[in-house]
Amino acid sequence: MQTRAAQARALLATLEPSVKLRTYFVEDNATIRENLIGTLEELASVQAVGVAETEDAGKEWLTTHAGQWDLAIVDLFLRQGNGLGVLAACRARRPGQKIVVLSNYATPDVRMRCTQLGGDAVFDKSNEIDALVAYCVLHGSRSADPGTGPVLP
Repeated sequence: MQTRAAQARALLATLEPSVKLRTYFVEDNATIRENLIGTLEELASVQAVGVAETEDAGKEWLTTHAGQWDLAIVDLFLRQGNGLGVLAACRARRPGQKIVVLSNYATPDVRMRCTQLGGDAVFDKSNEIDALVAYCVLHGSRSADPGTGPVLP
């Protein structure tokens, strides 16, 4: 039986042309951030366009570089501030831009609050990395195909 990561790799291999998903990371733990970037660059054709460790830095970059990112991956607990502030600051983003939360605290209440603030998806760091990879693969394929557009559920 294939793992979700293997399924994501197989799906990615069928998609041409390969378009890199310009992704911005708001994560204060350097080890987690670097491992996540490496995994997503390998499995989901993600290109890291920048990182922030604080709410203020994440909000500033994402709002002033509106045309330079396709996906933002945001942790909830940051060195300064929190990911909820980043979500709220990005509510008026361009169509097709997605912002997702990756957290160890993906409870039903947290998921609901993230959705209320404009988050497109919430993934649990401990057991939903494969689902995040699949989400990135799907978002990248939609961005590459003008016929389907970059809109995801």
